[in-house]
Amino acid sequence: MADSSFDIVSKVERQEVDNALNQASREIATRFDFKNVGASIAWSGEKIEMKANSEERVKAILDVFETKLVKRSISLKALDAGEPQLSGKEYRISATIKEGISQEDAKKVSKIIRDEGPKGVKAQIQGDELRVSSKSRDDLQAVQALLKGKDLDFALQFVNYR
Repeated sequence: MADSSFDIVSKVERQEVDNALNQASREIATRFDFKNVGASIAWSGEKIEMKANSEERVKAILDVFETKLVKRSISLKALDAGEPQLSGKEYRISATIKEGISQEDAKKVSKIIRDEGPKGVKAQIQGDELRVSSKSRDDLQAVQALLKGKDLDFALQFVNYR
């Protein structure tokens, strides 16, 4: 019998992030507490720029954006937001969307699978993803449950389940 396998990736659908950003932008434009504070949120190249005239307002913009991301099923672990910085008369927060599993994170995940997962499960690092294979599909599901229970500092998705 052939081995069953699945891939562990850390990807974010750009369109969903775009939708969350547009929803947050609309909410900021209509909310009373954001009137006359120069509040805005927009893409700036690969970064998301949030601007307002006070530190509290720019943090509130980030909170609105995070709420919209959660509603669209995007893990907040994929959002890497900086601290509010004063730039002239306004405060700014730059945020990036993290994608891909770094080599050390992939090694960490494969070590968890080796140490705590069922015997006979193999994990191979392939670029920015991890392929997990086993003869038993039940073992693969046990690995997925194990990783979902771990508090890792990056978002994981399971794809290509064969």
